[in-house]
Amino acid sequence: MDHLALTPELILQAYANGVFPMAEGRDDDEIFWVDPRERGIIPLEGFHISRSLAKVIRSGRFRVTFNQDFKGVMEGCADRDETWINATIFDLYGQLHEMGFGHSLEIWQDERLVGGTYGLALGTAFFGESMFSRTPNASKVALSYMVARLKRTGFTLFDTQFLTPHLASLGGIEIPRAKYRDMLRKALEARADITALTRELTPQDVVQDSGQMS
Repeated sequence: MDHLALTPELILQAYANGVFPMAEGRDDDEIFWVDPRERGIIPLEGFHISRSLAKVIRSGRFRVTFNQDFKGVMEGCADRDETWINATIFDLYGQLHEMGFGHSLEIWQDERLVGGTYGLALGTAFFGESMFSRTPNASKVALSYMVARLKRTGFTLFDTQFLTPHLASLGGIEIPRAKYRDMLRKALEARADITALTRELTPQDVVQDSGQMS
């Protein structure tokens, strides 16, 4: 694909049709479209917080913010040996954040960014792009807060693109492409505002919203 032809608007159109862009690596200029046969999602009513994770969330060791450091979260997600986030994707998703479609959730410890997750919101669908952790449990706490936010602001679909063992441990599942597209179609028929919380979430809110513990 000619990366010069890739625009924020084209990316939004692609997501609305069930596909998303990736690069082979950080230094690869080529972008390709991905349309998984089996799609990873986190059912918002099936998110799983273990007792040990609930203890971490309640401990207060982390400070949680929303949309405070989108660039820092993307940099954290790309800071690994292998990444699909190249310069083109980094720039375009930054533009999508400025346009109000890209959102990040940050995890801080002693004023240091130690974890987070980011993605795009369309209709009542949230497309989770990536997450990172520089200290144990930070990415799990980020996902826990993101799920609680999505539930409380009217979202119906949390797309994780692929299913990893990490996501599966939190309740993530795989569904066939056809089922995913049906869920996506319904999610795009309605509207939700991920920023529309009446107050900031507390650790107790996040744990209670899960409703599943072991």
